[in-house]
Amino acid sequence: MTTTAEAPVFVPESVSFSLRDVVPTERLRAVRLVLMFSYLAAYLWWLRVKGLPIDRISVAISVGIFLVCAFVGKSWRTWGVLLLDCIAYCLMWLTYEKTRGTADAGIDVFGWFHLDFPLQVESVRNIDRALFFGNDPNVVLQSHFWEPTVRWYDVAASVTYMTHFVVPIIVMGVLWATSHRQWARFMKRFATLLAVGCLMFVTFPTIPPWMAGSHKYPYQLFEPLSRNAWRGFYHLGFHGFTNDYQIQLSNGNAVAAMPSLHASFALIVPAFFLPWIKPRWLKALVLLFPVMMLTSLVYLGEHWVVDGLVGWTVTGASFWFWNWHERRVRGLRADRVRAALS
Repeated sequence: MTTTAEAPVFVPESVSFSLRDVVPTERLRAVRLVLMFSYLAAYLWWLRVKGLPIDRISVAISVGIFLVCAFVGKSWRTWGVLLLDCIAYCLMWLTYEKTRGTADAGIDVFGWFHLDFPLQVESVRNIDRALFFGNDPNVVLQSHFWEPTVRWYDVAASVTYMTHFVVPIIVMGVLWATSHRQWARFMKRFATLLAVGCLMFVTFPTIPPWMAGSHKYPYQLFEPLSRNAWRGFYHLGFHGFTNDYQIQLSNGNAVAAMPSLHASFALIVPAFFLPWIKPRWLKALVLLFPVMMLTSLVYLGEHWVVDGLVGWTVTGASFWFWNWHERRVRGLRADRVRAALS
């Protein structure tokens, strides 16, 4: 049995094709771009005049407005997927806030009995002292660098500290708008990190260094530390931010310090994009950011060094698990394709 090749199709030279004839274009793409740039301008204005929004409700509203701008003109199916994603996103943060808020209250086991976990005070301090040859890193940094007047490193520490409330949310929003697959990959690692963090908040409640030295509490392991994480931002002129930050502090749980999510979030963002960064010098530069964050946390008296190291460990374990799971899923799919072809 012989087969004949299909006759070639000849197109007259006078007929020309453009990309629009083959690939459909989105009519509202320009509208989306205008809306997103307008949103960016409005956000920067709000940041300068009103201050940085860091409470979960304000952050959720700002993310929702951005997503509406980014999804204008998309299909109803895409909007439905977005709605389900938003519900899961809100449930994740609600669970985190409820768990973190009761970190020092123990846990009820099906209403049968109550588990109380001991508050960690001297144990974390002793680990830090063992790592730094009998010195308290928080005390050493503040005794050498803290001054009544704001220095350049105070501004750098405050800005680095405050990125915790902005950078991960920006990454989520951008990935949401550009690639749902990459957004899902990021969120699996992020949600795992939050889940482990919430579990440790309850089972390992830990006082922060500023509380360990404060005269308002009975610990007083060393001289009081200055807790001024916001003063660098205030020095830059973001006066509206300070009051909001104080409100956020009063609503939080001070003993939910282990692990440090500030350190974890500072690592999870560069670690996620690291495979796409080719120059080694740029990889090293990007990985300096988590180091800057942990140094700022220790200098500002917000966390022990071990808090950050445990946070990095949890982040690394989350990446290891999901990288292994994704490789396994790809391998199983490849095996099924090979089996079907054979």
